Amino acid sequence: MRHPTLSSGRHALLVTAVVAATALPLPAGPAAAAPTADRQQQYAAAASEYGVPTAVLLGVSYLESRWDSNAGTPSTSGGYGPMHLTDARHVTALPGRGHHDAGTEDPRGDDSRTTLAPRHTADSEPPSAALQTVDAAAALTGAAPDSLRTDANVNIRGGAALLAAYQRELGAPVGAGSDPSAWYGAVARYAGADSADAAAAFADEVFTTIGAGESRVTDDGQRVTLPARTVRPERSWLDRLGLRKLARPDGLECPRTISCEWIPAPYEAFGDGDYGNHDLSDRPARQKIEYIVIHDTEASWATTLNLVQDPTYVSWHYSLRSVDGHIAQHVRTKDVAWHAGNWYVNAKSIGLEHEGFAAQGTWYTEAMYRTSAKLVRHLALRLGIPLDRQHIIGHDNVPGTTASTVRGMHWDPGPYWDWTHYFDLLHAPRLDTGTPATGLVRIDPDYATNQPAFIGCVTPGVPCPPRGSSSVVLRTAPAADAPLVNDIALRPDGTPNTMEVSDHGARASAGQTYALAGRQGDWTAIWYLGQRAWFHNPKTAPTATWTVGVVVTPKPGRATIPVYGRAYPEQAAYPAGVPYQAISPLQYTLAAGQRYAVGAVLPGEYYRASTVDGSSPGDWTVIRGENRYVQIQFGHRIMYVNLADVQVLPSPVGAPR
Repeated sequence: MRHPTLSSGRHALLVTAVVAATALPLPAGPAAAAPTADRQQQYAAAASEYGVPTAVLLGVSYLESRWDSNAGTPSTSGGYGPMHLTDARHVTALPGRGHHDAGTEDPRGDDSRTTLAPRHTADSEPPSAALQTVDAAAALTGAAPDSLRTDANVNIRGGAALLAAYQRELGAPVGAGSDPSAWYGAVARYAGADSADAAAAFADEVFTTIGAGESRVTDDGQRVTLPARTVRPERSWLDRLGLRKLARPDGLECPRTISCEWIPAPYEAFGDGDYGNHDLSDRPARQKIEYIVIHDTEASWATTLNLVQDPTYVSWHYSLRSVDGHIAQHVRTKDVAWHAGNWYVNAKSIGLEHEGFAAQGTWYTEAMYRTSAKLVRHLALRLGIPLDRQHIIGHDNVPGTTASTVRGMHWDPGPYWDWTHYFDLLHAPRLDTGTPATGLVRIDPDYATNQPAFIGCVTPGVPCPPRGSSSVVLRTAPAADAPLVNDIALRPDGTPNTMEVSDHGARASAGQTYALAGRQGDWTAIWYLGQRAWFHNPKTAPTATWTVGVVVTPKPGRATIPVYGRAYPEQAAYPAGVPYQAISPLQYTLAAGQRYAVGAVLPGEYYRASTVDGSSPGDWTVIRGENRYVQIQFGHRIMYVNLADVQVLPSPVGAPR
């Protein structure tokens, strides 16, 4: 029998769900009972009340929030609570522009061309029904929208009610004891996706989670367990949703297991030698790709897509949607996008923009983390990019090109991106065989309980909502009341950095590796921006792990050596007609006796691209010389030193105990 299809319009689907569900007699059940504080029981009670298999309810919730309540604050797509009930009207901020509009950073970061200062007029698009499910949940449960947003128990009931309503509308069996495999269509619908591919990818991930099982302690201290069970979902239920099916053109660079489409960024000439919004190349044949850069958009999904399709704006390779993890590719990985604010890094990287906000009191969804990790692992394995924090970096880890640009560099995805969880999803190898004697520490706080007292997430000077963070705060001495360290580029007057959420000059991030500079009681010191920087690292609740590796220190006889934001060749390497790009040191120096962890040894390279058709002398060629550089973890950002200036040594040599 051929399944009838539902309306493909998301608003029509939402209205239909509310009307259909409220017309049906729903059992009162545990709704009238006193609420329980035990989260596991809350899931079981809601599943029983609305006739949803507990495994399905737990699986959907895990993929949305990992069962966290996030203190009643919204996700980057306006979703609240463990069930991610969406309400775009109450998102703290949905700016109508991309993060490249802010600050002084030139996204292209190439001194040989006119400074690029992108600006985009704000878009005013109404939220889709996928961003307004809290209204449907309120109609189904009779609960107030505010309770659905802030009370975890009520939120779980709202999510269960939505799943049951979707299941009934599909004509599928309902009941807590029903077969979870028949809930594939309702789960796919819950994603809020606008295509069959994205809905299916979300549902597949939910059922994979059910098959594998999960158990964890939530951000508010609740132990929740989803026992593993074998379920073979009936995917034919997806057809009843009537969603569009995406084309997957040849050359689309995404793994088949995730939802992905091609929305190209334009490559257009404007006249007078100007063009946008990216550069052509032939990577990795022409130049090795060293980095994958993680960004957030500081804008909604609709605005993000409008921006990347503007030929006068800038570009990135991929965008990722918050609500369901769907991906759009815009630039071929062989070509160079303008995203990182540093031409050396742009020429050797792939940029991923994640729908969301670095501060603004929001959090990133599990669905987006998972598809991002699948994409990054796919690209890294194909291109030979190591799965470590020296090569999988945030925009906030990209250095300024010269001393004048350091202060204006962007700081997304910010301290609330969960790097530890992300690398777990990447299945990245870890080397945890070190001891204090091996001289290297990897920053590794417990994300949920590590809650630095940042300020200014929403309103300047006002404390941010308490939430987990990947960042540890660095101080000038081993004491909680000691001043924060100084980043001389951000604060040239030498005053300490601050707890402003955007002020990253006194913090280190999960996965980053630093050379040990001292230990005192529960405090550990690392070499950071030319100084000792202390962080709290008690044995009972460590915020770092010991590891081994390689470090650099100045060659004997050198009191200090310069530090650079790009690894360019010497002047003699440039052919006639190609302007020399100066090897310009940053404000920092690396002094004798200090050590910094090595990320890679790299050739000095400059990719020349200055015209749309490659007609300029030396265009579309990589200029290489004799210079070689060492990438180091010098501060919160990676930086470079000339190999000729340093000794490269095993980390235990001279390490403090």
